[in-house]
Amino acid sequence: MEAVTQQNPLFPELPPEQAEADLAPATDLSSVEDKPARPKGARVPKSTVQVGLHPPEEAVLALAAALPRQLRLGTSSWTYPGWAGLLWDGHYPETALSKQGLAAYGQHPLLRTVSLDRNFYRALTASQYARYAGQVPADFRFVVKAPSLVTDALVRAENGRGMQANPAFLNPDLAVQEFIVPALEGLGQHIGALVFQLSPLPPQWLGRLPDVLQRLRSLLAALPSSLPTAPDGVVAVEVRDPAFITTHAAAFAKVLRDTGATYCLGLHPKLPPLEDQLPLLRALWPGPLVCRWNMNRIHGPYGYEDAEKLYEPFGQLIDPDPETRLALAKVIAGTVGRGQNAFVTISNHAEGSAPQTIVSLAEEIRLRLERP
Repeated sequence: MEAVTQQNPLFPELPPEQAEADLAPATDLSSVEDKPARPKGARVPKSTVQVGLHPPEEAVLALAAALPRQLRLGTSSWTYPGWAGLLWDGHYPETALSKQGLAAYGQHPLLRTVSLDRNFYRALTASQYARYAGQVPADFRFVVKAPSLVTDALVRAENGRGMQANPAFLNPDLAVQEFIVPALEGLGQHIGALVFQLSPLPPQWLGRLPDVLQRLRSLLAALPSSLPTAPDGVVAVEVRDPAFITTHAAAFAKVLRDTGATYCLGLHPKLPPLEDQLPLLRALWPGPLVCRWNMNRIHGPYGYEDAEKLYEPFGQLIDPDPETRLALAKVIAGTVGRGQNAFVTISNHAEGSAPQTIVSLAEEIRLRLERP
C-alpha cells in the first residue's frame, strides 16, 4: 500500500474552528432531568413494566451537549441488569430489559447508537426491526451485524465448533434477502452501519484469501449502491483474520473502495492493535468511521469466557485500557472533526463496563476536539 503510506496522517489534530451548529444535544434532555431517581441499584417490583433511565449527572449532560452530532457512541446490546445505577433506575431482570430497556437506553444523551448483535445468530424480520425502530428517537442509529448464515465459512454447533463447510458463505442473494431488505424495510432512517463480520476462516479458506476477496466483492457489488431510506447508512466489513489487514491489505482496500463499502475498525485480540489498522482506514479516506471495540487485548484471542466471568455483572471498570481509549479518541476526533459520521460501539469486555468506558472515551474526544 505504498500510495497510502505517502499520504499525510489521516487524523491530525482538529483545526480550531468547530461549527456551533454541530454542537447540540442528541435528544431533548428535559424529561431525563425532571424524572425523580430511584435509590441507586434499587430492585424494581415485579409488577413494574416500564424500565426507567437513571438520570445522568450534570457533567454527563454537559459532555453530551459538547460532542458533534455526527458522533454516535453506544454499547453492544443493552440487556445487562448490572447497569443498575449507571443506566437503569433500578435492578431489572434481563427479560424486562430485552423487551423494554431499549426505550430507556435511547433517552440517554450519550447513547445514540447500539449494536444489534442478535441478528448474527438468527436473521431478524422487517417487523422485528420495526419494533426496535419504534422505541428510539428520530436521530438514533443502529449498528447491525449481518447473519452468520452468510458471513461464516463454517456451519457451527451451539458450542461454536465448526462442523462443515457453509454453502451459503458470502452468498449475495441471501445477503440481500435475509439482511439488507428486512433491515431497510424495518429500520429505515435508523440504519447507521450494516456490518458483515467475517468469522475466523478455516485453513482451507485462509490459504485462498484472494478467492474470499472475490466472493466478498461479488456480495458487496450486489447490494444497493445507495440506501435512499437510510441517508446515514453505510456498509462495513469486519474481519477476524489479520491477513486481511496485513499481507492482503491493498487488495482488501480495493474491494471495499470499488464497492462503496468501508472497513469496520475491529478492536479485538485476534487483530493487530489499532495503530496497525490505520493504513487501511487511510486508504478509504475520506469516509465514515465504523468501529466495534470488542474485547480487551489482555485476554488474548480466545479469552471471551474469561473476560465474561471476570467482568460480570458489568457495573465497573476492571481493566482500564487508557492507551486504546486515547488512540480511538484521536481517530474519532479526526473523523467527526472533518464532518464525517462515526458509529462506535463498545462491549462490556473492553474494560468491564461499556457505559463507563463510553463516558471516559467521550471525555477524551471532547478534549481532542477542543484543542486549538
